[in-house]
Amino acid sequence: MPEQILLQGKILGVEEFLLSSPTEARSARSAGEDLLTGRAQWTGLLAEVLPRALLAELGLARMLLGSSGGGQFLVILPGDNREAAENFLAAAAKQIAELSTGLVRLVWGVTDNLGDWAVIRKRLNDELGRKRNAPLAGVPSGPGAAMFQPFTAGPGGADAYFSKELGARVREAGAIGWSPENPGKVAPGEGKHTWSLTPNLSPEGIMLARHAAPSDDGKFAAPVQTLARRAQGRSIWGVLRGGVDHFGLRLRRVHSIEEHVPLSVLYKQFFAGELEVQCSLPEFWRKVSVIYSGGDDFAVYGSWDALIALAREMQRLFHRFTEENLKDYPGAEGKTISMAIALAPETHYPLASVYEEAGRNLELAKAADKDCIYFLGRTLEWRHLSDAADLKDTVTRLIHDFRMSRQFLYQLRSLYRHEAYGEGGPEVQHTWRFQRRFNRILSGTRDREFQKLRTHLITELGGRKSAEVKLRPAGLVALEWARLVTEG
Repeated sequence: MPEQILLQGKILGVEEFLLSSPTEARSARSAGEDLLTGRAQWTGLLAEVLPRALLAELGLARMLLGSSGGGQFLVILPGDNREAAENFLAAAAKQIAELSTGLVRLVWGVTDNLGDWAVIRKRLNDELGRKRNAPLAGVPSGPGAAMFQPFTAGPGGADAYFSKELGARVREAGAIGWSPENPGKVAPGEGKHTWSLTPNLSPEGIMLARHAAPSDDGKFAAPVQTLARRAQGRSIWGVLRGGVDHFGLRLRRVHSIEEHVPLSVLYKQFFAGELEVQCSLPEFWRKVSVIYSGGDDFAVYGSWDALIALAREMQRLFHRFTEENLKDYPGAEGKTISMAIALAPETHYPLASVYEEAGRNLELAKAADKDCIYFLGRTLEWRHLSDAADLKDTVTRLIHDFRMSRQFLYQLRSLYRHEAYGEGGPEVQHTWRFQRRFNRILSGTRDREFQKLRTHLITELGGRKSAEVKLRPAGLVALEWARLVTEG
């Protein structure tokens, strides 16, 4: 028997589970929001609590925990503990499946801690792949087998556990607990084994971002309707989701477990720590609430204007983080981040539906390029989002300082072919024709500041002087952005 074994666990089916909330929960404000956040907290905490509980139950030292969080964990165990660890995880997996009606699965792989890390990792991935692709392998078959029995929910229904026992309670708890009687559950503040919850990296605690914008009375988390009212301009809320580009490829390129573990911890620490700090700043703390932070991604919901500012700040911090911590790693994998924002069509729209749309938008952004953001129907590089922000400020100044009507925005939008003629793509036209149409829209005072803003706007919308003008997608985002700001 080998002296040491490596055990890697993964939580599968999280996205499907978060989006599977029943119709009645999606239509009820408090139930829908508490249910989604409670489910996200549960799936996020499982990868933190289970490896710690396993070590505690086996009487092993905390230092044997390699990495945890982000839907997976890695632990080092003495070889004679393999059977006990398998039994522990099997019991947890059974209750996890029951609570999630089979949508969330806990799978794990075990291998000897022998050989090169690339070989060890391949053995673990092969075993995890077999369990992922053949979930019923090894399960007894036959007419009376458990796999053919109907599913029955636990007493009171699992949704009550997510929305009432978790949800707001986790946001306020000082610790999280686990007990062998319920191996697939986590409990705020109670259990046979408990660990403190902290926004900072701690050897004994669990790092968790859990900020929630307070309601007007300060007693509960603010509902989405309240967050919409706190937005500048139009009262609307949305969801921001972000994820590291090619994170898995970055981890696959490390050469040893000594590199793998610190790198995983670094990313998790960034998202949990920075997200909690940023959401606590004066410009964000009453406008955004965290859904979850993972090992390479995050999700928040809140006022639409705060989501844009938060996205830009998180991208800036992530760029600085990779410059400082990944400078010795070759290649661009894992060094850029893409994000997406989805806005609710109305204030009473279900949070789960907007969260789902933000996920689709993030997939579009990652499919188009890396290091970009999907916002207001367009995928932009981060530098182009800065251009759009500058243009938005110019347009809003023209409206506020020089009393241009909001119809002015729709006239500028008509310069884009897809708006004016129902065709796809920005319009390409001769410079003189573009200038003539633009002059009809922006005719007015000869004020020097007005003319300066006008010149800046026409230059940035149409690019530098050339025989033809190709209107920039960032310009349309800027116009839509200005429209949201000026609508009240």
